[in-house]
Amino acid sequence: MMEGGKQYCADSVAVVTGAGGTLCSRIAVDLAAKGAKVVLVGRTREKLEKTAAAIAEAGGVSRIEPGDVTDEKVVQAIAERVGLEWGPCRYLVNGAGGNNVKAMPTRLRFSEADYAPTADFAKDRGFFDIDMEAFRSVLEINTLGTVIPSRIFGLQMARAGGGVILNFASMNTYRPLTRVAPYAMSKAAIANWTMFFAQYMAPAKVRVNAVAPGFMVNERSKQYLMTPDGGLSARGEQVMRHTPAGRFGEADDLLGCVNWLLDDSASAFVTGITVPVDGGFLASAGV
Repeated sequence: MMEGGKQYCADSVAVVTGAGGTLCSRIAVDLAAKGAKVVLVGRTREKLEKTAAAIAEAGGVSRIEPGDVTDEKVVQAIAERVGLEWGPCRYLVNGAGGNNVKAMPTRLRFSEADYAPTADFAKDRGFFDIDMEAFRSVLEINTLGTVIPSRIFGLQMARAGGGVILNFASMNTYRPLTRVAPYAMSKAAIANWTMFFAQYMAPAKVRVNAVAPGFMVNERSKQYLMTPDGGLSARGEQVMRHTPAGRFGEADDLLGCVNWLLDDSASAFVTGITVPVDGGFLASAGV
């Protein structure tokens, strides 16, 4: 939104976790283009450097803060450095998250094979074969990886007079898609957490919402939605049959919704909601 020629987030501090990923790197670049000073948080410095380079090329301002968002001490240290050097966080985008193939069965339904341990974990595994440490790690990154930054930066916002937090939900928030039980559990939890924290932080003038991307094109999704030659995999075909828009989403498809939810002049009375950006996937029963 433009206000007297000035963007809503100009000269404010925006923290983006998972800023090396396809979706959140684009959000970070967009916020920087609007004049925000963007803090890029993620586990892999090399990925963050690519995002920082894109921001610098466009004339924006950013800083790289590598770290694990499930480590409270690490996030607290980042918040203190940013607060001291740049000022308090005004916008927090909780984009860090992920899945783990070791927590994903290859078989979709219970069968006689579930009674015995799998002979080849890489190619054939049921739910009872999956690695529970991997299961736990998925829950942790997607839940605590949102809660911890929200606690730390949310308190910083409250002390500064307000702010906006944007969480990342998923199509799994609404429907537990096959093979991704821990991911689905954690993304369902994000919608619940968003509502809880929104009502808790309302007196502090901190709004909390979430966006639920549909099937977006990124490096991870290409592995299961597409074939090596760029065609659709069997799973990709299933998704496409349930997507009225007839295509996968791109990172830019999120920007309108993200900016609306972050902009106090556009969504001042909006808090505690999760907005699907999915090409109609949730509206389609497939029949």
